[in-house]
Amino acid sequence: MKSIVKNKKASFTYHILKTYEAGIALNGAEVKSIRLGKVSIKSSYGKIVDGEIYLFDMHISPYDKAPCSIDPKRERKLLLHKGQIRRIENEIQKKGMTLIPTEVYLERELVKVKIALVIGKKKFEKKDKIIEREQKREIRKNL
Repeated sequence: MKSIVKNKKASFTYHILKTYEAGIALNGAEVKSIRLGKVSIKSSYGKIVDGEIYLFDMHISPYDKAPCSIDPKRERKLLLHKGQIRRIENEIQKKGMTLIPTEVYLERELVKVKIALVIGKKKFEKKDKIIEREQKREIRKNL
């Protein structure tokens, strides 16, 4: 497994409840661009449309040597089993739950996306985490 991109702010901004591994429907030029690391998942999110899960706002830069260019921010279909999609749909219907990608990686030459069901953190929770991190840094510095 070779990690291409990780969403580092996801654990800071959200409480991650459950993760799923999903395939993603791409064109050949998009796969080549992802292998070069030209992908961003910072502002992307998942949405269920007609019983299918799509990933929105995932930016894949166009491959230089491709004959035709594709919209870099088009919606991309995630490949999951029907049972998994139903479970995710039931969870998303609960108040405040969101579906976000946390990592894009290669597994046996296939591009996979790790998606997570999350709930947003409150401001005071984020501040507490920052204070805790600074205290740990201070302790390490003094030792």
